[in-house]
Amino acid sequence: MRFYIFFFMVTFFNFCFCQNTDLHKNMVYIKGGTFEMGGDNDQASEDEFPKHKVTVTGFWIDITEVTNSQFTEFVNANHYITTAEKSIDWNEIQKQLPPNTSKPNNEDLQPASLVFNYTNKDSDYWWRMEKNVNWRHPTGSNSDIIGKENFPVVHISWYDAQAYCQWAKKRLPTEAEWEFAARGGLKNKVYSWGNEKVNSGKSKCNSWQGEFPRINLLRDNFFKAAPVKSFPANGYGLFDMAGNVWEWCSDWYNYKYYALVKNGIKNPIGADKSLDPDDKYAQKRTIRGGSFLCCEGFCSGYRNARRMKETPDTSMEHLGFRCVSDR
Repeated sequence: MRFYIFFFMVTFFNFCFCQNTDLHKNMVYIKGGTFEMGGDNDQASEDEFPKHKVTVTGFWIDITEVTNSQFTEFVNANHYITTAEKSIDWNEIQKQLPPNTSKPNNEDLQPASLVFNYTNKDSDYWWRMEKNVNWRHPTGSNSDIIGKENFPVVHISWYDAQAYCQWAKKRLPTEAEWEFAARGGLKNKVYSWGNEKVNSGKSKCNSWQGEFPRINLLRDNFFKAAPVKSFPANGYGLFDMAGNVWEWCSDWYNYKYYALVKNGIKNPIGADKSLDPDDKYAQKRTIRGGSFLCCEGFCSGYRNARRMKETPDTSMEHLGFRCVSDR
C-alpha cells in the first residue's frame, strides 16, 4: 500500500511538473499589480489619455515574440494556412470600405501581404500589396526564412495569431497586460528601459535611425527585423517590447476608450467595439510595441504607451505577436 501511494505521488508530481514546464517554456511569470496606464510625455497621442490607474492580476508571458521556428511547428502540426496565403475575400473587405466601393479586378484579390516601399514620396506610397508575400516569404516572393528561424514571424494577421494561441493553449495579451509587462516594473517611464532617448548611448531596440523613410543610419546594425534577444531585456526579462515588430493585442481599438474606462479598473479587456475616427468603416484591433520602422520623428511606436491599430485580417512585414497564459 505504501509503495502504491509513493508510486502515485511520484508519478503525479512528475506529471504536473512536466506539464507546467512545457506550457511555460520560454515564458516568465509577472506577479501583477497596479500601474498608471497611458501617455508619459509630450509625444503622447490623444488616444493615450487620460492616464488612469489599472490593476492586472498575475500572468505568464512569452519572453520573446513568436519566432519563425515556433510558428513552423504550429503550421506543420495543423496544416494551417495564414490569411496572407489565401485569396482576398471581397465580401469581407467590403465591410471595411465606404458603401458602393467598386470591386477590384480578380488579379488584385490574389494572395498578398503588405511590404514597406522605401521611397521619397509621401505616406500614401509607403506600403504596397505584394503577391505571394507571407510568413514564409517575408520580403518578396523570392525570399525565405532559411537561417532566420530565430527571427520573429511576420505577415501574421490577428486571426493567425489567435489560431496559434489556441494551439499553444495560450492567448493574446490585453492592452493593459501588454503595457504593464512592457514597463518592466518601472513607474511612469516613457520607454521599457526608462527615460533615456532611444538614440542616446548604446542601442536599446531595433528602430529606425536617421531621416525616415529616406535615410537609415543603421546604428543598431539592422535594416529590417532582428533575431529575437538581439537587444537588452527589460526589467521583467522580456525582449523586444520596444521595436523590432509590432505585436497584436486582443483588444478592439477605440480611440476614446481611456476616456470611458473607470479609473482603478481591474483586468480591462478593452472596448466593446472598434472606433477609429480616421477610418470609420473598418473594425480594428490594437497593436503595440513599435517596429524597425519607428523613429522619434514619425510614430515613436516603441514608447510604452503608444497605441496603434490594424484590421484583424491585416498582415505586414513588421507585424507579429507574443502570447500570454493565465496558468
